Amino acid sequence: MTVDKQTDGEHSHIMLRLHNVSHRVDLGHDTLTILQGVNGEINRGESVAIVGPSGSGKTTLLGMMAGLDTPTEGTIELDGAVISAMSEDQRAQLRAQRVGFVFQSFQLLPSLSALENVMLPLELAGHKAPLQRATELLNRVGLGERLRHTPRQLSGGEQQRVAIARAFASEPTVLFADEPTGNLDKHTGAAISDLLMDLNREQGATLVMVTHDEQLAARCQRRLNIDAGVLSEPGVPA
Repeated sequence: MTVDKQTDGEHSHIMLRLHNVSHRVDLGHDTLTILQGVNGEINRGESVAIVGPSGSGKTTLLGMMAGLDTPTEGTIELDGAVISAMSEDQRAQLRAQRVGFVFQSFQLLPSLSALENVMLPLELAGHKAPLQRATELLNRVGLGERLRHTPRQLSGGEQQRVAIARAFASEPTVLFADEPTGNLDKHTGAAISDLLMDLNREQGATLVMVTHDEQLAARCQRRLNIDAGVLSEPGVPA
């Protein structure tokens, strides 16, 4: 199945390209196929939702596109770089420079304040003004009064706001989100959806997310379905 999105005009730019991507896990007595023959292109600045049942391979696919893992077969390009052929250290360096990631479980460091959690990746990247940048982003996500609070002093929605601020801190070219509203109530989830879409538009980052939230998926420019490791796009012939 090929899932391609073509944009008219000579300034069209492909942010992500997947060619014949498969991923299998050796179980010793058997082989588990998680992804099979995935092809697709996502343009710079697009917002894309990947939906599918549990166990369908969507989180594995997201991780592959973000360079967190490599496929058994096929190639993955991110912003012109063939990340599937890179070493782990090379992929880590590329992620630090170009990729933001938002997890369902937030993954904030519990001993650090909201401000310190956002500052940390900026400091590691050698940003010239990490305090200023982190403060600006936390104000942008509505947490200007909560800078010194640790994760345990914040609600789930507030923790996710910190995680989003951290993900956007280094001005990534592409943001990946794995069930960003999955642990939140409906009202808080809607607010987080608003924030993601607003920041996507403001910063021009490509947004690729895995979600079970149909309302969030509907807000994205494109929807990709995955089932049993096979990717498809509604209205696009196989």
